[in-house]
Amino acid sequence: MSELHHRHFAHPEPAVEERGAAPFPEVPETDVTHEKDVVVSEKPKGSEYVDASVLDPNADSSREASNEKLAHEPVETEHIIKTGADAANYLLSIRDDHDQALTVRSMVLGTAVAAFQATMNQIYLFKPTNVTISGTFIVLIIWFLGRLWAFALPRGDRLLAKRGPDAPRPWWVSALVLLNPGPFTLKEHAVAAITASSASNGAASISVFTVQKLFYNTGLNAATVILSTLSIGLFGYGLTGILRPMTVWHVESVYWTNIPLVKILQALHWDDLHDSKPLRWFWYCFSGMTVYEFLPAYIMPWLNSVSVPCLAAMHTKGSRGAILNNIFGGSLNNQGLGILNYSFDWQYLTSTAASMPLKLQANFAAGIVICYIAMIAVYYGNAWGAKAQPFMSTSLRTAAGGRYNSSAVFINGILDEAKLESVGLPQLAGTYTWALMIGNAAIGALIGHIILFWGKDIVETVKKLRKNEIDDRHHRIMMENYKEAPWWWYITILIGAFVLGIIVVTVEHLTLPVWGYIVALLLGAFISPFSTILYARFGNGIATNALMKMVAGVAHPGRPIANLYFSAWSHSVISQSLNLASDLKMGEYLKIPPRVMFLTQVWGTIFGAFINYVVMISVVNQHRNLLVNSDGNSAWSGQYFQSLDNQATTWALAKYLYSAGKPYVLVPAGLGIGFGICVLHWVIVKIRPAIGRFDLRELNTPQLLVYSGYLGYNQTQTCIIWSTLTIGFFFQYYLRNYHPRFFKDYSYLVMAGFDGGSLLVLFILSFAVFGAGGPQKPFPNWWGNPADGYPDHCPST
Repeated sequence: MSELHHRHFAHPEPAVEERGAAPFPEVPETDVTHEKDVVVSEKPKGSEYVDASVLDPNADSSREASNEKLAHEPVETEHIIKTGADAANYLLSIRDDHDQALTVRSMVLGTAVAAFQATMNQIYLFKPTNVTISGTFIVLIIWFLGRLWAFALPRGDRLLAKRGPDAPRPWWVSALVLLNPGPFTLKEHAVAAITASSASNGAASISVFTVQKLFYNTGLNAATVILSTLSIGLFGYGLTGILRPMTVWHVESVYWTNIPLVKILQALHWDDLHDSKPLRWFWYCFSGMTVYEFLPAYIMPWLNSVSVPCLAAMHTKGSRGAILNNIFGGSLNNQGLGILNYSFDWQYLTSTAASMPLKLQANFAAGIVICYIAMIAVYYGNAWGAKAQPFMSTSLRTAAGGRYNSSAVFINGILDEAKLESVGLPQLAGTYTWALMIGNAAIGALIGHIILFWGKDIVETVKKLRKNEIDDRHHRIMMENYKEAPWWWYITILIGAFVLGIIVVTVEHLTLPVWGYIVALLLGAFISPFSTILYARFGNGIATNALMKMVAGVAHPGRPIANLYFSAWSHSVISQSLNLASDLKMGEYLKIPPRVMFLTQVWGTIFGAFINYVVMISVVNQHRNLLVNSDGNSAWSGQYFQSLDNQATTWALAKYLYSAGKPYVLVPAGLGIGFGICVLHWVIVKIRPAIGRFDLRELNTPQLLVYSGYLGYNQTQTCIIWSTLTIGFFFQYYLRNYHPRFFKDYSYLVMAGFDGGSLLVLFILSFAVFGAGGPQKPFPNWWGNPADGYPDHCPST
């Protein structure tokens, strides 16, 4: 369940999915014998350590005894968690209680919470406050509802126990057994959560139709939107199934952001609050964060952006103040680089700051340093005419630095070249141009890295799976106990999704031709395994919207609506495939039968398409003028969709901006630059694989590159960067190496508690004071909540 709490971490431009921190090399593989590096291992790897009775779903009593033994058996090995295999073998439990997964209760709760999660995520796309309802918050909602269900209705297992095994079973007893079979189980809980996650994925896919409805008024009907959203979601799921051996079954495919969710699900169902100190820590952290989060989120926003340089220079004026703000400011979107600016607001940091592997955090830190240097050099060196534009901006600009009116040159979604000549071409901020070029370079490096560094390993893994040689003990147990979903199920889904898209494109006469639709799917299918594999192993993928919009701009010049549809059936398909693969891996960790996972994810995807359409069309019809013609008000904002429209417009003008001899030709050239950098890295590794203790293979060029432009294309508060670095270092370097037992037993539950508490507060504030449920009620202004200027008190410009 990919947990992205805030939209600015997955901005429609080539954003990264997660964050990381701490520039420290991995501890060498052999360095595990020192006393300070000892960590308690659950069990040595391999399912042979599980009692045979655990694998027999009929041996109830033996299974209980075996599970008890598994949970409390003395330590046999010591290990530090460093790789994906380490996480699979020593961090994530192989315990399987063979409890029920697919029940009336799990599906009803999953559907109900899916409607809530999909509705809220769709509504928040139209809100000034950008929130994604997901992760620990959803898990806790389902946990309370499930326990209430089990408590409030007569328990079927108790009725059967009272009547005896041989007594006749009346219809009403059978009905109660069906409705309330027994205690609310771990697998029921996970099935409900994954159903909700699958449904909420459609919020992003449906955005293309929102833009069309708002800005082009070409007419949309329910069939077009729903069938298209189904086509995107189900095609992505079909890809997930076909790519499983590479993206899910590989032992290094961990999907690191799943670990806090897996840990809290297991703790809630396996541990007793009175006997489990880690579970008590979760509730302490949840309660503490619930109390604290009101401060930075509402009462004292300064806590989200604490900058000593800004405080020291808060009264500086003129050009000197502007320079200081560009370098140290970070409390608002596109304010500045946020150097030495710290955030103490967990809603922006989230568990991703601490759960990413150390190798990602090292690449993140190095990339951010490069980004600082490059953006300062680009702006103050006046590259691409940077000084005529704002220091940081992702919108289209005029030559004088103002906002570009794209609607003046596109009539009914088609470019009017005469009006373009009259109005002039748009320009981009220099730092944004750098970010776009580097984003494309990251995509080129992504393809190169997967092929050159991991290609042989992936091929060998597929060969082993064909011989039934399985490295991941979690997948081995799944294969021994549960029937796999047949390949033809996924192929059927893929074909059905393709046909749905063909119907929409041909019948509805979209500006995207059939051949363009097919090219979009082929491109998405080609890139999907690369992006998903990187995300699975590193915890972060490379967003591909820039590539898709670039290709669409070349293929369909002057047609922004075609650009949007092309991106929907390419980039959105990749995003769906990645998110569904992440959930599928979580199903393996929690031992949910694959066929149940198939039904759960397909149902969630289908149900979510209808929910997202109903919510989207309702909001657009009621608030159209407000969303289109202004910056919005305290309750509603069309900024997100205005941004999507601007991006489509940019690439619709590709031949005027990005072709040979044009000002931004280096942006598409970034693809080749990134691939070349990756090849150079591979050659260097072949010649010299390590420098001292630093293994050069841990340098990941796609991650390094994407973070080298990260601040330029993410409309986010840069104040979180240094806090993210600090948190990442503390958890993934210090705790992992010097307090490994605490890291293994407590860290992920602590993070999950912080996530749940902060998101609960944000949910409450959104409806109480932020305008989601009525008029906005801002907190009175004071030093910690300034009315004018920036919350970090940087010099106002």
